[in-house]
Amino acid sequence: MHRRSFLAGAGALWLPAMARAQAPLAEQPFGLGVASGHPSPTGIVLWTRLMATDPSATLAGAIPVQWMVAEDEALQKVVRSGEATADARWAHSLHVEVEGLRPKRPYWYRFTVQGKTSPIGRTCTAPDPREHVPALRFALASCQQYEQGYFSALRHMAAEELTAVLFVGDYIYDISWGRELVRHHGTGRPTMLFEFRDRYALYKSDRDLQAAHAAHPWIVTWDDHEVTDDYTSDISPADPDPARFLAQRAAAYQAFWEHMPLPNAMQPSGASLRLYDRYRFGDLAELHVLDDRQYRSHHACRAMLARRKLLTGCDERNDPARTMLGAEQEMWLADGMKRASARWNVVAQQTLMAEVDRGRDGQHSYWADGWDGYPAARRLLLDAVAASPVRNTLVLGGDVHSFWAADLERDRAVLATEFVGGSITSQGPAEARVKTLLSRNPHLRYGRTGVNGYGLVTLEPGSAQVAFRTVQSVKEMNSPISTLTRFAVESGRPGVQRV
Repeated sequence: MHRRSFLAGAGALWLPAMARAQAPLAEQPFGLGVASGHPSPTGIVLWTRLMATDPSATLAGAIPVQWMVAEDEALQKVVRSGEATADARWAHSLHVEVEGLRPKRPYWYRFTVQGKTSPIGRTCTAPDPREHVPALRFALASCQQYEQGYFSALRHMAAEELTAVLFVGDYIYDISWGRELVRHHGTGRPTMLFEFRDRYALYKSDRDLQAAHAAHPWIVTWDDHEVTDDYTSDISPADPDPARFLAQRAAAYQAFWEHMPLPNAMQPSGASLRLYDRYRFGDLAELHVLDDRQYRSHHACRAMLARRKLLTGCDERNDPARTMLGAEQEMWLADGMKRASARWNVVAQQTLMAEVDRGRDGQHSYWADGWDGYPAARRLLLDAVAASPVRNTLVLGGDVHSFWAADLERDRAVLATEFVGGSITSQGPAEARVKTLLSRNPHLRYGRTGVNGYGLVTLEPGSAQVAFRTVQSVKEMNSPISTLTRFAVESGRPGVQRV
């Protein structure tokens, strides 16, 4: 959608909410699309957000919205319906929690407000925890920088047959950067609530992103750019004052919740939002979705990072007290892994977990903002993997704008298998750098940069298959897609196998 059309049709707001006049609904009040998420065997969360007709105004008060869920695309076999209230406090977003549905089956849904209807969305419930499930299929996606390319990968994702989309961070970007930009944010770095709302509205005006949301339920976590680059807990490199930064984080967390298909129980409280969660898909998989931003320790050896983001000779990095997930989430994960009983454990988190030595000339250097900046926390997580009665663990990540497959080792024993699903549009590292990292780190079994797309993860009782799907060019609005490469992981035998 062109920028001018977005401003007029979707109703982006460019003034602080307290200073904005009120306006009626836009002619297309569902200009940001519809979405579903948080699937359970009997329920789903449905999302939309109402938009005003005037880009310099906001909607007035509480607005009743009707919704329906049906067993058919024509919406003739309605099984659930009701009315929800879109409130100004939450930017007139809706998070309808539908219960009483049947496990492992598709449903279609629609919203109606003042006689105007939304697009029809499709979703799917999870299998019953006791059900034998022959196969599951997930898309793994992250890092969709709006300016650097078109979201054609998401249009192809919408056409896939999926159980759900796993989006593991950087849904929006707070900063403008990159080469050969094809479109622009049009505003600076967001720090206030209305600015974050505007940024989400801009991204969600994209038709391909809307299509992927309308086609599948999404399970989401965040990384750093939903707030600001490389933030850790209550500070960031750009905002070292916790009091100032936490106000920004509160605004960012609220806008995130307002624009994601998350349940009402996840509404933020100030600068806090418990996002990590667990999902069960029959007897085949248990999915642990992590938050490695909100609770992590500050970067080690911060004075060293003023020059670059690599740590060399930093003893603080190895401090066993340093955490990536926070004590409560660590215990939650360890308990879940210990009690796991499905065929596969799947850990969805933000970034590349495998150790990557980036040093030169005999020195050992590690990236401060990833798991290498928190090696004790990584070992604690791998201890939980080793203690699980389930011997099949996949770790899925994003963030690094490139595709990776790795063996996750503890004391030279392979405990789990890791896949990083590239980026939707965000530009990756130089090819020479990736080749160097592969040569120096043999447990990194595959790495590829310079292409964009997503991962497809197919789980079966005897194996997991992973395909890396890439578009020809993110600079082309209608770019075709192909499969770059495929991998397999045999049940009971952790480690990457190229097929």
